[in-house]
Amino acid sequence: MEKGYKILLEKPITPNLEDTLEVLAHNQKHDVEVLVCHVLRYTNFFKKLKELLADQVIGKIQFIDHIENVGYYHFAHSFVRGNWRTTKEAAPIILQKTCHDFDLIYWLTGKRASELSSRGKLSYFRSENAPDNSAARCLECRIEADCPYSAKKIYLTGESRMPLSVVSDDLSAAGLYQAIKEGPYGRCVYHSDNNVPDTQTVQLTLEDGIEVNFALTAFSDEINRTIKIFGSRGEIRADFVEKTIEIRKFDQEKEKIKIQNSSSGHGGGDAGIMRDFISLLKAEENNSETLSTLKDSVESHLMAFAAEKSRLENRSVDLKEMREKL
Repeated sequence: MEKGYKILLEKPITPNLEDTLEVLAHNQKHDVEVLVCHVLRYTNFFKKLKELLADQVIGKIQFIDHIENVGYYHFAHSFVRGNWRTTKEAAPIILQKTCHDFDLIYWLTGKRASELSSRGKLSYFRSENAPDNSAARCLECRIEADCPYSAKKIYLTGESRMPLSVVSDDLSAAGLYQAIKEGPYGRCVYHSDNNVPDTQTVQLTLEDGIEVNFALTAFSDEINRTIKIFGSRGEIRADFVEKTIEIRKFDQEKEKIKIQNSSSGHGGGDAGIMRDFISLLKAEENNSETLSTLKDSVESHLMAFAAEKSRLENRSVDLKEMREKL
């Protein structure tokens, strides 16, 4: 930023509040353009959802129910065995994973959070829940065939998909087998050093009194985000994987919108953010309402830091008071 570079910054901005605010202060001092990779904003799916809400097709928003389905194998990979398994080494899951969702809530409604409370704990992936006759590593386990979290089932499939590049630099069958035999990704999910909540809920009150119920859970078959938005004149039910947005206006026929799928990552969001970033690099005029600027993105991080504070201290957090102190 001191050199005047335009920056594309991966989320989270930083793993803690103090450093995040320091980055923001530098950004304001040097006045450079920084986009944070809140890629879901850039998908056709969420852009259409924002358009519908802006047009008030269901009237004034009253309540939002948003669920982040992390996916059982994704959670086991990233948050039990992987890089984000413990807050001693990484940002809490409510920041690392859910800053996407908090950003969507803020961006879709145009309202900041004024108060929140959060609950969550590591309830299942613990040693006391290990099945009888289980072993410390999957390759040594006699009941591995019956376990959905088996490292053999997730990594030794012969397929080339997302988790494998993290498991080993050697993606041959022999290389992956060796990694599972000796590395962290071959550990039993009940016998790891993880401390990340496998379910966490957040209750938010936004400006204008909009109430939001958010939940993330490890215990879903698919990796997905589902959102229900309830308004004064109807409701919207949206499914990110199915790419469907269903509008249910009161006393009218249901309308279902099917969003065109994209081959780009994150439902087209990866390609979308790159188009806007390249436009910034070329100094082209860009009036997009999608741009996930650093200042905008800090809002999602404040919600995440407040949620973790609430969870650990078992109390609600006043975000208006928090902003004033900051």
